[in-house]
This record gives sequence, structure tokens and C-alpha cells, in this order.
Amino acid sequence: MRKTKIVKAAKGPAKIKLRAPWEIDLLRKANAVVAEVLQTLKEVIAPGVSAWDLNKIAEEIARKRGALPAFKGYRGYPFSLCVSVNEEVVHGLPLKEKVLKEGDIVSLDFGAIYEGYVGDAAITVAVGQISEEAKRLMKVTEEALYKAIDKARVGNRVQDISAVIQQHAERHGYNVVRDFVGHGVGQSLHEPPEVPNFGRRGKGPPLMAGMVLAIEPMVVTGSHEVEILPDGWTAVTKDRGLAAHFEHSIVITAKGPEILSKL
Repeated sequence: MRKTKIVKAAKGPAKIKLRAPWEIDLLRKANAVVAEVLQTLKEVIAPGVSAWDLNKIAEEIARKRGALPAFKGYRGYPFSLCVSVNEEVVHGLPLKEKVLKEGDIVSLDFGAIYEGYVGDAAITVAVGQISEEAKRLMKVTEEALYKAIDKARVGNRVQDISAVIQQHAERHGYNVVRDFVGHGVGQSLHEPPEVPNFGRRGKGPPLMAGMVLAIEPMVVTGSHEVEILPDGWTAVTKDRGLAAHFEHSIVITAKGPEILSKL
């Protein structure tokens, strides 16, 4: 019988699942769909494109590949894609009236379910020519993601990932969002453990082979404080500073981290 190994976190009731090789194979397939969606959307991003158009493309690709959109209906979310522009940090609604314009930066967050297993990733994309500050913010955020992934190794702890994100962002004069965090991912979109973008090295649950994590730095130019718009979903920076968001789903192996959501 094929079983998932479950271990209890060092503190609290959360149980962390260590995925078997056959499960990791399904997670690769789910994340391959996510990677294809994000790459396709990146190529069509341009001034005049609406968030609604992007949502439609994302859902069509997922269904064509035999996957279901993971976000649609999750906790009541009504769309397949999150489209967050400029000061919008996460969970931006892909509305028809949200039309991209020159100089925007847009975060695209997508999840897919393939044969019961979930893929999850996000990118931030420039719309036409953007400011030097926006370019720098995106660069630092993506760098933080890859530095964090490099810490996802057996023998380290969750907050070794967290600390390197916070340190890299703050070293460049930015802040990390604290209200939203990375997470385990597998048969559900959000599973233990939480993976904050801030923390202290050596803290948190130990990292073990078979753990699958969605690591997602959210970095802002101003205060880390956020608020939710009246739509009940869109999280924006309280001071309306720019935000960038990059995310990969990874599996920890005995040889190191493997990025699942990369083409």
C-alpha cells in the first residue's frame, strides 16, 4: 500500500507530511501546469491587457492539461488566478476593469490540482517600461526566493528559510510582509508547516526529506503593514508602497532542494 509518512511538528498539534516518491511525481506534474500557465501569462502581459483576460487564459491552460484551478472556490475565492498590481500584495481579483498600463508591476499567483495533488507558484512581471525602483524591488524579491530555497536542506529548520528572506530584503532597504506566509503544500493548498518571510535562524520545525514547501517572499518598499480592500480579498500595502511577490513549490531531498514549479 502506498502511504504518506506523517511527522508531528516540534511544537503544537500540526502534523507535517513527508511525501513518498510517487506523490512527488504527481506534485511535479501539478507544478508543471502552474509553470506553463505563468510562463504563458508572462509572455502576454502588455499595456491594455485586462486581469480578466489573464484569468481566462490560466484556466483554459489548466483544464487543457487535465488539471483543475486550485484557487477557484478555495475558501470562497471566485477566480482561478490572483492578479495583484503595484501596491496590491496578494489575492488581487482578476476583474475586467483591472486593465494593465505601462509602468505597472503585476504579481500573478496560480495553483493547479492534478490527480489530487496541488502545484502553487507566483511571479511578478513588468508591464512595459517600469521605474528603476520597481526593477530593483523585483530583483531583490526574486533573489530572496532563491536564497531561501538554498536553505531548504535536511538538517536546517524552517526559520533558516525565513531569516534569509528577511535579511536579504532589509539589507536592500525593503521590508517583508508579515501577515501572509509560505506553507506546506500537497493534497491541500495550505498544509503545515507555515514558512514565514521573517524569523530567526535555528527556529521552527526541522527540515526533512520529503517535505514539500511553497516558499513565497512578499517584499515591499515601505511599511510591512497591509490592509484588505472592501472586496474582502485584495491585500494592499497600508502606505500604498510597491509590492513584489515570487513563489516556488519545492521538495526537500537528501541531496538538497528540488524546484517543482520551474519549467
